[in-house]
Order: sequence, then structure tokens, then C-alpha cells
Amino acid sequence: VGNYKRTVKRIDDGHRLCNDLMNCIHERARIEKVYAQQLTEWAKRWKQLVEKGPQYGTVERAWCAFMSEAEKVSELHLEVKGSLMNEDFEKIKNWQKEAFHKQMMGGFKETKEAEDGFRKAQKPWAKKLKEVEAAKKAYHAACKEEKLAISRETNSKADPALNPEQLKKLQDKVERSKQDVLKTKEKYEKSLKELDNATPQYMENMEQVFEQCQQFEEKRLRFFREVLLEVQKHLDLSNVASYKNIYRELEQNIKTADAVEDLRWFRANQGPGMSMNWPQFEEWSADLNRTLSRREKKKASDGVTLTGINQTGDQVSQPNKHSSSLSVQSNTVQSVQSSYNPFEDEEDTGSTVSEKEDNKIKNVSSYEKNQSYPTDWSDEESNNPFSSTDANGDTNPFDEDTPPAMEVRVRALYDYEGQEQDELSFKAGDELTKIENEDEQGWCKGRLDNGQVGLYPANYVEPIQ
Repeated sequence: VGNYKRTVKRIDDGHRLCNDLMNCIHERARIEKVYAQQLTEWAKRWKQLVEKGPQYGTVERAWCAFMSEAEKVSELHLEVKGSLMNEDFEKIKNWQKEAFHKQMMGGFKETKEAEDGFRKAQKPWAKKLKEVEAAKKAYHAACKEEKLAISRETNSKADPALNPEQLKKLQDKVERSKQDVLKTKEKYEKSLKELDNATPQYMENMEQVFEQCQQFEEKRLRFFREVLLEVQKHLDLSNVASYKNIYRELEQNIKTADAVEDLRWFRANQGPGMSMNWPQFEEWSADLNRTLSRREKKKASDGVTLTGINQTGDQVSQPNKHSSSLSVQSNTVQSVQSSYNPFEDEEDTGSTVSEKEDNKIKNVSSYEKNQSYPTDWSDEESNNPFSSTDANGDTNPFDEDTPPAMEVRVRALYDYEGQEQDELSFKAGDELTKIENEDEQGWCKGRLDNGQVGLYPANYVEPIQ
């Protein structure tokens, strides 16, 4: 009696399992989305690296094919995420809503119907079972009383102090207890027989309600199997034609890489086959002898971005006329290199490539393919009295005179780390003195409170009111 509650509980478990399956699919959809975003960000970052790096020709195109593959696979995984949420998740949600109906007082209508059905089917049999238990209890009590009366009668026969009247009472007690035993036994057997007769009908009624619960559960199990098969189809990209085409196209792009073709191109554009600019007679001009100021030299080397660039490899070894502009302290190089390793795993922040990542891109390769190289190569560059070699930013007697500016106190808006010796470093909120107005390249000259003088980006500070 009452064991049907395990079957009734299965209905509530079915509702909870629908929630569990929806949560499971939702988590997988979120993983698909994050993976798609990571693929896109990876492709964007490395596409910039390869395009700006020293690789060229057909091998470059083969390398970039991996980024195209990542973008296409990212789109497919976003489609998987959409299918999981818009089709599978919604399908379970709607089925659950149709299969389980909540009651005003709590619980589900299906649970109450099953429980009422079992209780109704069990009630007559449970009533007879109660009668059997009561008859059994009465029969056992009568048997106990009979045994006790016989024991007393036996003991009294051995006691000469008892008179015949007392002995007669004990004998009557034994007789009555025997009759009670027969009477209760007959009642017990009768109630047990009635229970046995009612058992087949009880089993039939209970089984009928149980089969209804089985049918309800069968619908849920079949539905779960159907949904899981649909989820499998959505996750299985191996059967998607476009997915196979992605890797077929990737293989073709890699196979088109031709070392001979790339070497021929390099010879024609960067080697002996390129157009020559042989020295020719040039007339003297006063402008050629004018010494360039530091800012003009910066302007002359617009092809190279100085801020955040790590000068390594072949670039450092090449003689450069603007050595003061391109020189980077060794400790600065080490700090830049240690701050980023392109092969280390990065945490996924869900954002696109930021300015910081742009700096990382610049630090990976030793040079950019569109970088302009100096044509002056004189070995006497270090002895040139007209070159700007003063690392401390002192004035050059040959520089153009700049009009003095009124000193103004300014406050830093952002952190700035000087990339060269003649640049200042400060933190957001620091105060300093501007001693020279902004030039054409957006640089100002300033003095820190410790007396250090140098350059800083004009848009990194604001005047103190």
C-alpha cells in the first residue's frame, strides 16, 4: 500500500528532466558561440600579422587561407548555436508546457490524476487488508489467552489449597478461551479469503492506472530520443557539405603555394630584377644642407611607426641615418618583448582586437613588408656633425629656432610609457609643466616635477584650470 508513489514521482522527475535537457543544450550553445567568437578574433589578429609581416607571395596566400577557414567555420558554429537554441531548446520548452499543466495550489495536474487513480484503485483492497490485519491481531490475542488459561488450570490442580469452586472457574476460563480461538480464527480466515478474492480486481485496477503512467512516460522518452537525434544532426558538421568544402578549398589553397614562383617574384620586385636608381649628377641646393630638427626627422620617417615597435632582427643591423629617432634602449626592448608572447594562450574577453593587440601585432615581426628603408648608407654616419645624436634632448646649434612658449601646468589623462630616451613617462593624474607647444606631429615638450625634460603626446594631457 502506498508504493505507487514511486510511479507518481516519475511524472515530477520528467518535468525536471526537461529543464535539465534544456540547460544542457543551452550550455552547449553558449560554448559554440564562444568558440565561434574566438575563431573570428584569432583569424582577424593573425590575418593582420601575416599581411603586415615579411611573408609574401603564394605562401602568404596559403597561410591566410587558414584565417579564411576559421571565419567560415565560425559562421557554421554560429549556425549550430542558432539551431540548438531556436529549434531544439524551443521544442523541448513547448513540449514541456503542453505535457505538464501546473495547478493553482502547486504541483502538476498529471501528478494529481495519477495519484488519485492509484488511491481510488487501492482503496477497497486496502480496506479489506485492514480488516485482515485486525482479525489476525484478534486471533493471535485469543491464542495467547488460551495458552495462559491452560497454564493456570494445570498449576491449580497441583495446589491442594484451592477449593473445587475456584478450580471450576479456571476450567470454564479454559473452555471460553478455546471457543474464542475458534471464533477469531474463523473470522480471520474469512477476511483473508475475501482479501484474496478482491486481489485480482485490485491488481487489474492498479495496473490500468500504472499503464496510463507508462504511456505518459513513454511519450517523454520517445520525445527525448527524437530531440537528442536532432541535436546530434545539428552538431554533426561532418555531414554538412559546406563544411567539407571549407577544407577541400583550404587544401587547394595550400597546394597552390609555389616556392619557385615566390622566389621569382622576390627577384623581380626586391632583388636584381627590380628597377634601379643609379646615382646621377645633382645640382647643389641650400635646402639640402639645412639640418633637420628632431620633429622634421620624425616627419621624414612617416613610413615607420615608432611608438610600441620592437626593433629586432635585421632592422637593427641595417645602418640608418635617423639613428636617434629609431634607437630604442635595450631595457625597453626587453620590457616590450616580455610583455607579450604571441604563442601564449590568452584569456577570452569576448572583445575584438584592441589597440593593445595592435601593438602586439607590431612586435611579432621584425619588420613590415611596406616599410621604407633608408637609402643613405655612409659609414661615416656616426661622425656626421649635422646628425641629431643627443639622447638627452639638448638643443642642436644647427636646429631651427622655435619660439619660446609660456609654461603651462597640465594633468595627465592616461598612463604613458616613454618609448625613447627623450620621451617622458607618467601615470594618469600626474601633473607636469608644458614648456613647448604642440608640433605638427602632435607632440609637446614638458618638464616633470623631478626636473626631467622630454616629449609626450599632446592628447594625453589637459590643462589644469
